[in-house]
Amino acid sequence: MKTLFLAWQDPKSRAWLPIGRLTFDGKKYQFVYTQGAVKAQTEHNFQLLYSFPDLNKEYASVELFPLFSNRLMRRSRPDYKNYIESLNIREGEDDPISVLSRSGGRKVTDYFEVFPCPKPDENGLYHIHFFAHGLRHLPACATERINQLQTGELLYLANEFQNPHDPRALLLCTEDHHIVGYCPRYIVDDVFKLKNKNSELLKVKVERVNPLPTTLQLRLLCNMTAEWHEDFRPFSSLEYQPLVADIPMAYASY
Repeated sequence: MKTLFLAWQDPKSRAWLPIGRLTFDGKKYQFVYTQGAVKAQTEHNFQLLYSFPDLNKEYASVELFPLFSNRLMRRSRPDYKNYIESLNIREGEDDPISVLSRSGGRKVTDYFEVFPCPKPDENGLYHIHFFAHGLRHLPACATERINQLQTGELLYLANEFQNPHDPRALLLCTEDHHIVGYCPRYIVDDVFKLKNKNSELLKVKVERVNPLPTTLQLRLLCNMTAEWHEDFRPFSSLEYQPLVADIPMAYASY
C-alpha cells in the first residue's frame, strides 16, 4: 500500500494543513479527507474540493483522480526524461505515485502539495526525499551557494524559533553557515520527534542540485535519514487521521 497526503496552504496566513489522504493498493486509488480538513474549514475558510464534495465519504477509482493526475507531466512531452532525471527517479520506476511523492505535485495556479508517508528502508531507517522549500524568500547568495553544493554533502538543521509565521520552522544550512532553504513543514513535527530520540543518527544530505532553467521548487533535492525507533509512527497527529473508515466507498469513474 502506497500512501500520499494532500496538504493545502492558506494564502492569507500561509499555514499548511494536511487535508486529505490518497492510497494505492496496486489496483485502485482511494481518497479520504483527514481531520486537518475540518480544521482548515473552521479556522481558515477552506472550501471542499470539487472532485470530492462530501467530507465524510471514501472515494475510489481504478484511475488516478484528476486532482492528482493533472499534477503529473505527460510522458509525451519532449522534456519528460529530463524532468524525471531532475527528480532523481530511476528509469522504469516513474509510476504516478512515485513521481508525485518526489515532485510534490505543486502548481503555480493553486495552493496544494502532496507528500509521501515514509516507511522504514531496507536498513530499518526512516528515509524521505524532499525538495528544499522557501528558496524564493532567500537572497541571491543562497542560490549561488546551492549551485556549489555536492552530492552527498551534509546539511544542518537549525530551528528558526523567532519566525513570526512558524516558530518551529527548520532552516537547511551548510557547514560554512549558509542558509540554502527550509525543511518542508509537513515533516517538521516528525523531525523533532526523531531528533529527541537520537539526534546523532538524523542526517540531511544533498541528493541532487538541478541547474537552471529548473524552477526553484525543484532546485535542491535532499534526503533525510534517522533512526526508526520502535514506538515511532509518522504523521500520527490528529490532523492526519482519516475522517471515515470501514464505510461503503463512493466509486468514481474518470
